[in-house]
Parts: sequence; structure tokens; C-alpha cells
Amino acid sequence: MDQHKSLESRIKQKAAELGFVACGFARADAAPRTAARLREWLDDGRHGTMIWMEERAHHRGSPAGLWPEVRSVIALGMSYAPAADPLALAEVGDRGRISVYAQGADYHDVVKKALKALGRWLAQEAGCDLKVFVDTAPVMEKPLSEAAGLGWQGKHTNLVSRAHGSWLFLGAIYTTLELAPDGGPTGGCGSCDACQQACPTDAFPAPYQLDARRCVSYLTIEHAGPIPAALREGIGNRIYGCDDCLAVCPWNKFAASAAANKAFVPRAELAAPRLAELIALDDPSFRQVFAGSPIKRIGRDRMVRNALIAAGNSGDAALAVPVARLLDDPAPAVRGAAAWALGRLDRERFAQERDARLAAECDADVRAEWEVA
Repeated sequence: MDQHKSLESRIKQKAAELGFVACGFARADAAPRTAARLREWLDDGRHGTMIWMEERAHHRGSPAGLWPEVRSVIALGMSYAPAADPLALAEVGDRGRISVYAQGADYHDVVKKALKALGRWLAQEAGCDLKVFVDTAPVMEKPLSEAAGLGWQGKHTNLVSRAHGSWLFLGAIYTTLELAPDGGPTGGCGSCDACQQACPTDAFPAPYQLDARRCVSYLTIEHAGPIPAALREGIGNRIYGCDDCLAVCPWNKFAASAAANKAFVPRAELAAPRLAELIALDDPSFRQVFAGSPIKRIGRDRMVRNALIAAGNSGDAALAVPVARLLDDPAPAVRGAAAWALGRLDRERFAQERDARLAAECDADVRAEWEVA
């Protein structure tokens, strides 16, 4: 590598060699409004049951809040731009829709491996201290990436890049180095509100604001209990995450799938899974199907719950039989989703099952499931 180049140029070159398509630098204090915006979001309760957001808000608010010695942030993006239309399965009732980012290898593993390699190289080159982060740490990657010039936070609150659209996994390196900062964001959303209009559950109370409690990604991934009945129809056949607000963004016409890391190429069994097969999963088969996938962290019960909601929305009466098998599942959220789905698919059988259960001795939770359904 050319030692006559600036350290910043050499970092960007090395980042590209490791699979990052975007790299920029920001001062550690370059996003001063982050803490106040986070506090307002938390105070409004829009984080739902994501208690960890509240518990480590003091670390999230600024890089120095997590590591006082940090002087610069290296913001990095790895592309997962899809080759196929993320909305193609919207009307295919017997299939589940998995968010593009989760159809291939676990991005936590792929991005962190590259971050660690870049960090080792940088420590050797510059003799600095540093820390690497991807997603699971209390780091606000999106405002930091905006400050480093990777893009801007769009009206859907996700980062939008001129070159890569909405399809970037973000990582960050905090370092004691004083790196020359890149410029701030270039571009913007203008009058476009495509993402706002596309949201199936009205999760955006206003542009640039997200209420996670109504977001399909939150409901299908982070939320452990029964999904609120009023939001179930809006989930459609989405069983893990949602791409709608990203997929409709006009900036994605510039995002080339050729730039995507090959680790994120969809696995065949995750590109268009059959709902009947997902409903039938027990814990061992769930672990087998989703080994090496970020989906594995939600567990069997949450996945089957999601698949049952999708089955109830499918209009496919053939799914009533596998749905009914789960009416006595050990997991309350699964039982409740099965009762709701059966009521949508086979009203006569649902009435029979409900009357038999309510007439028998049953606890309040079981009674509530059938009364809601």
C-alpha cells in the first residue's frame, strides 16, 4: 500500500479491500443532537419493550459516553443490495416474506470479522487504541454515519446513500486517532413520501420519526408476546422484518446488487419459505433451518407465531389443518396466534374449538386468547 498517501486514504483503501463499499470519518462529537433525540424517543415510549435502549441510553447518546478516550469515528457500510424485487412475494399467500438482510449469512458475523481485520491493520499502522462495533453495542450508527458523509437519515429513519440506496449494513470503529473528518450528508428526501405511504402498519407518526411499537420489524423480531390484534392484518405475510419502506425508496435505483457482499446472497430455503413448513417447526428443526442466520436469535416460538399470523392473512383454507394442530401449543403466543389464524381460515371449526374450550375449565390466559380471536 502506498505509504505516501494520507492515513485517511489508506484506511478507505483497506476498508474497500475488506468488502466495505462506504467509509467516512467524523469527529467523536459530530452528532451533538443524538442524545436529545434519543431521549425524546424513549420518553415517548416508542422503543416498546426494547428495554436495553433505555438502560444504556447514557452510552448511546454520544461516542464519548461509551468510551471517553475516543477522538474520531470511522463509519463503514457493507452492501446487501438485493438482485430480486423485495416486494415480489407480497401477493403470494402460502409463502412467508423474510427481510432481505436476513436471507443470507448473519451480518453480525460477516461485518464484525471485516471490522476486526480493519482494526488490527489500523492498530499496526498507526499505533492507536480502538474499538469496533456492529449493531449489538450501544452505538447510534445512523447519525454517526450521516455525520461521516455516508448518507443521510431518510424519512423512514434509516440511512440512505446516494450510491447504495437503503441497503447498507453499518459498522463503526471508535479510535483515539485524530482523523480528518469527511463532509456531512449530501442529498435528501425532498418532498418524496414513498416510504411513509408504503408502511403497512402506519409506524411513522411523522417524517423522520418511527414508532417501533407499530413497526413490522419490531413486532416480528423484538416483540416476544402476542402481536396486537389491530396490527396483525397489516403484517400480511411478513414473518421476519419488513423491507417495504426501504424497497420503495427512489434512491435504490442507484444501488447495484453487484456491490453486495456475496455472503448475503439469499439461501434458497429462506428466499420464499412455505408457511405450512414454518408452522410445523419444532425447536430442533427451527435451529437446523436457521443455523448461521440472524433469524435464529428470535427462537422457534416467535417464528411460528409470525408464520401463524401470515397464515391467517393468507386466505388459504388448506392451512387451517396445520394451524389447528397448534391450538394447544405450550407457548401462549403461539396458541393465541393459532386461534386467530383459524378464525380467519375456517370459521366453523374455530367456533367449535372456541366453544369447547370456553365451556371447559380453563385459565384466564386461554380464555382471553379465544375471546380476542
